[in-house]
Amino acid sequence: MTSAAQVVALVAIGRQAVRSALAVRSEVLVSAVAVLVRVVLVVLVWRAVYAGVDEVSGVDGPTAVAYAVLGAVFTNVLNPFWRSSLEMRVRQGRIAVDLLRPVGLVPQTLAQQVGTTAAAVPRCVLAVLLALAIGALRAPAGGALGLLAFVVSTALGIAVALLCNLLVAMTAFWTLEVGGALMVYRAVAQFASGALIPLWFMPGWLRGTLEHLPFQAQVFTPLSVYFGALGGGDLAAALAVQALWVVLLALLAQLVWSRALHRVVVQGG
Repeated sequence: MTSAAQVVALVAIGRQAVRSALAVRSEVLVSAVAVLVRVVLVVLVWRAVYAGVDEVSGVDGPTAVAYAVLGAVFTNVLNPFWRSSLEMRVRQGRIAVDLLRPVGLVPQTLAQQVGTTAAAVPRCVLAVLLALAIGALRAPAGGALGLLAFVVSTALGIAVALLCNLLVAMTAFWTLEVGGALMVYRAVAQFASGALIPLWFMPGWLRGTLEHLPFQAQVFTPLSVYFGALGGGDLAAALAVQALWVVLLALLAQLVWSRALHRVVVQGG
């Protein structure tokens, strides 16, 4: 299969994942309501926290509220605890057939994840519109260039999240059940990414530790760009760190995949 044909096939897989994610209307509606309710709740909570307080750790109330809103939106889009179909295919033995397909299994899985992520965008747009309507969100700092930097950082953050999801899903080759790994990953990712609490508010030693992990590249870095907390050399360095994590995680995924192939041989032998 040519490279162009593989791209067409991957796009088709992504579209199918979008349709699958949006197939059950009741689930789509519940998910949309859930993210809207979460936006309202985080706004109420953070406004209450800042009642009578101008700043905390140099962060004012409106910024903290807006960060909490976008943190909820990012969590919904990135969905770091998305359950990959890879586990089911490994457990049912269908993985052997997948390995014979002209498109690699890893690209197939990533295309499915991209489709699932894209399916979450409409409800998150509604959440952003709600936040704007109630005055809980403002435009990104830095004008057009700031918006461009935010888009680039967000794309890199999504790539980091998808690769982390892939690595968790591939533990199925060793355990056949990834529910436990996903629960641990969900707890760690939501906290360490800064989606629940901005790294600005964390003790210096903890923030320093988390900044050396890939999770902060998923949420905290894009939101820091959004609010203008990074500029000039710091902005360039932050984007470079995100790109570096994409490369490192891709290499790690390739290594894990090469090991997983040996596991498939053992299980099928």
